[in-house]
Amino acid sequence: MVKTYNEICRSAKYKLTGNGDRCVGLLLESFEHIDPSTSADVYGTGSIINDFEKEISELLGKEAAVFFPSGTMAQQIALRIWSDEKELKKVAYHPLCHLEIHEKDGLKVLHHLQPLLLGDSNRLFSIEDLKLMKDPVSCLLIELPQREIGGQLPAWEDLVYISEFCKDNGIRLHLDGARLFEALPYYNKSASEVCSLFDSVYVSFYKGLGGIAGAMLAGNIDFIEQSKVWKRRHGGDLISLYPYIVNAKDCANKRMGNMKKYWQHAMTVAARLNKIEGVKTIPEIPVCNMFHLYIDAPKEKLENILVDIIEKHSIVLVGNIRDIDGISCKSELSFGDNFDLIPQDLLDEAFHQFDSEFQKLQIE
Repeated sequence: MVKTYNEICRSAKYKLTGNGDRCVGLLLESFEHIDPSTSADVYGTGSIINDFEKEISELLGKEAAVFFPSGTMAQQIALRIWSDEKELKKVAYHPLCHLEIHEKDGLKVLHHLQPLLLGDSNRLFSIEDLKLMKDPVSCLLIELPQREIGGQLPAWEDLVYISEFCKDNGIRLHLDGARLFEALPYYNKSASEVCSLFDSVYVSFYKGLGGIAGAMLAGNIDFIEQSKVWKRRHGGDLISLYPYIVNAKDCANKRMGNMKKYWQHAMTVAARLNKIEGVKTIPEIPVCNMFHLYIDAPKEKLENILVDIIEKHSIVLVGNIRDIDGISCKSELSFGDNFDLIPQDLLDEAFHQFDSEFQKLQIE
């Protein structure tokens, strides 16, 4: 049976991006230093969950927090609470917001909320987009960084203005901080400084932190108490969540302090790729540990080049390639622990081969 490109990638020794393969060993590793007699959480109570919630709420500078099995659940609930507060079923966010394109219209079907899409899909929405909103909204959601456009981030001054605009106009401001920790080096701010601009915050433990799953929703005490009720209604109040919590805490401790290094890796690789004719990154200079890669070549021909590199060097330079129009393709590169594991001379050889083979393809 012929292997797919993604199957071939899984067999490589080195991968340019990510924090390692998702396997059950990650969970076993997280439990290595846990006393087996430690009591499990039970329906959201117990020190193992409540202590972690307190730790993250303090990190984010919020009064309280609650652990969720998924960010999808957490964010729909956050917007529902803020909409009920104002008795206004309209919320605003970017056209490529996760709630709009990845959640099967859960916000609309389950909560009957109506989104107002701000700005164009290929850029961050602006202050002017906010000023031009024709309809009142209960809540505005901002994603930091904006994944679907390459991890772009607004300027700090713009964030402050947006926060003030929302306060002045009675609009709650929610942070989709799935990759919040990845964004902090760019702003040179602490998590609590960034979160102080927002009424509620969601963070993920499986994106750049590399956990198996899980999310935290933070805000004021009343907001969190309401979110616990909605968590039960959504079926997210599992009898025990400790496997996710133990792993989330372990991964946060391992990687939260490495985000500046991961960002530097992204800038290094992006600069290298942008020197190759027919290849570009968005943004050109990454502002966090991720960017989107656009390549002027058919997906199949590009994969052939990359397979040759894997076979010769056992390095995956680009994975999860998506066709755009039959003659070009794209991918998302997000940097973590894997980059430092690659011998530099081997990486140089792999990039040299990619550049050489890609230029031959361009001449054909």
